[in-house]
Amino acid sequence: MKKLVSLLLATVMTASLCACGAAAPAADSAASDASSSEKLDIKAGFICLHDENSTYDLNFITAAKAACEKLGVEAVIKTNIPEGQECYDAACELADQGCGYIFADSFGHEDYMIEAAKEYPDIQFCHATGTKAHTENLPNFHNAFASIYQGRYLSGIAAGMKLNEMIEAGKIKPEEAKIGYVGAFTYAEVISGYTSYFLGARSVCPTATMEVTFTGSWYDETAEKEGATKLISDGCVLVSQHADSMGAPTACENAGVPNSSYNGPTDSACPETYISYCKIDWTPYFTDSITKAAKKEAIPADYVGTLETGSVVIDHFGKNIAKGTEEAVEAAKADLIAGKIHVFDTKTFTVEGKELTTYMADVDTDANYEGDHEVIKDGYFNESGDGLRSAPYFDLQIDGITLLDTAF
Repeated sequence: MKKLVSLLLATVMTASLCACGAAAPAADSAASDASSSEKLDIKAGFICLHDENSTYDLNFITAAKAACEKLGVEAVIKTNIPEGQECYDAACELADQGCGYIFADSFGHEDYMIEAAKEYPDIQFCHATGTKAHTENLPNFHNAFASIYQGRYLSGIAAGMKLNEMIEAGKIKPEEAKIGYVGAFTYAEVISGYTSYFLGARSVCPTATMEVTFTGSWYDETAEKEGATKLISDGCVLVSQHADSMGAPTACENAGVPNSSYNGPTDSACPETYISYCKIDWTPYFTDSITKAAKKEAIPADYVGTLETGSVVIDHFGKNIAKGTEEAVEAAKADLIAGKIHVFDTKTFTVEGKELTTYMADVDTDANYEGDHEVIKDGYFNESGDGLRSAPYFDLQIDGITLLDTAF
């Protein structure tokens, strides 16, 4: 995961997409700027899994404050809300405090947000990374995500350029260009992330391979640091992560191993090893969906922010990046926006030695995790595609990536 259309057209298109449960892009910046000049009669509530110490939650909190300040809307933020009944309780408390818009930021919050949405039909409930809005068909419950796999791909290019530099300097041999990756869970969101990062790296460093370890937690600094340390001791010469603490970047800084971070740059704490980062900027979504909630306009069941809308960001590189990295990333970014590159182009990877020609993905998630939608389109895996859910469903194990554990 910008179309210059008028506010009226954006509203009509969004309403249509919402009615059919399709994924929709963000509203254009002109619409958001127009809404910011109006006084909106709404209070916005936010539910976060952790607090500002988590890079993941800090990213949401920063965006929530920015959007609400821009709109002149009061924000009420609840932090350290577990993925359990506490989420339902928090949502109800926000509703009772007069919030007409309530957002939760973690995957496991979804069922409790749906429960609250049924309890308060006049309040709009929005949720990041969820999978059920398009099947629940509640007019006041919505999912949102962004094409962050594109950001991961671009960050992977920066990593691949660094690997090439190490090879050219004689620090490693081509066959030693092994990337380590610390993931939280074996969810599609994490699989999509490490796979797109790997494909970006391999697009410029064809000998790159990857090892992935999992922690079983979105935020566990000790486990993330230990995971990165294990990968480094196993010969990984560059590390990235989809986990929310400074554990992995710190381990890399201590070992002198290059690192790509997530949700924010880490060069202030890890100046010698930080390469790049990518993140979802939630400000465009919050601005658009809060405005729609205030105006009683339709919010898409599934919203997909993109590079074009400013929802996918890679904009800060470390001092030790390889020569030509920023230019290579910008060129690939332009090609992604133009549709000249597709991250999951089936010609760029194999599964058990074979090119993928068809795949039924589990888009309409059920208890059996059975595939229900064909997602190979025009030679690429159509992640977060039009008419499908916004949250990732890429769950393939491609060749070149080794999982050290799958317990989580």
